[in-house]
Amino acid sequence: MTIALIGCLGGCEYESNDVPLPPASSPVSEAHTVPTLPESRDSRTVSSLPESGDIDAGTYLVPVAGHKEPFEITVPGGWFALDGNSLAKDDPAHPAEWAVYLTLGSPDYVSKDACNWRGALADVGPADWAFIRAMAAQSSTASTPPVKVMVGDYPGFEFHHSVEGDVDVNACDGGQLCIHARHTQGCSRLYSTQNEHETYRVVDLNGKRAFVAVGYIDASINPELMREAHAVFDSMRFGSAK
Repeated sequence: MTIALIGCLGGCEYESNDVPLPPASSPVSEAHTVPTLPESRDSRTVSSLPESGDIDAGTYLVPVAGHKEPFEITVPGGWFALDGNSLAKDDPAHPAEWAVYLTLGSPDYVSKDACNWRGALADVGPADWAFIRAMAAQSSTASTPPVKVMVGDYPGFEFHHSVEGDVDVNACDGGQLCIHARHTQGCSRLYSTQNEHETYRVVDLNGKRAFVAVGYIDASINPELMREAHAVFDSMRFGSAK
């Protein structure tokens, strides 16, 4: 799957407070992340994720706008970098160009209606809960209730996002669903089919939001490849500044 940019009209403010988040007293569910790295590890010895192209197996850093500590992600061989903040891998037995994919970022806009999204991109601000509520309130898609997780040293929430069963993707603006965007002039996360599915971990970085997400085209993807994608997802972490 190629992450495309589709032109859209201007944005609007998002106002919705009716999607509940877990109360502060809820138990924290620890995400299955890799073990904490040794204190002696120097992030300067880890390469930055390339903007695009095939990448070797290893650990990479992905910068986050407005935060001095980057994502750290570990991948096996065979993955491809896209736009400097996305990864994808092909399933030779599946016709889609990219069968599984991971996205890292902090978009400012969420579409109010993922199908009729042109002119309906909502500015949700920097808070983690604002992004989660906007995603849950989004028409034409559905989110599971968020669950508390830890991503490295930082708390966050995890939820699953998918297309509602009765949505005709071909009838949507541009023949695709727009989930979220980095600016009002294009969509940075698109679903091309009704069967796409993502899992998000949204992290509060001292008042600034960032997320990591893993997704797949449909359930016919090789289960081993899906497990590999989730292992990469679990390797994503933040570390506090030392």
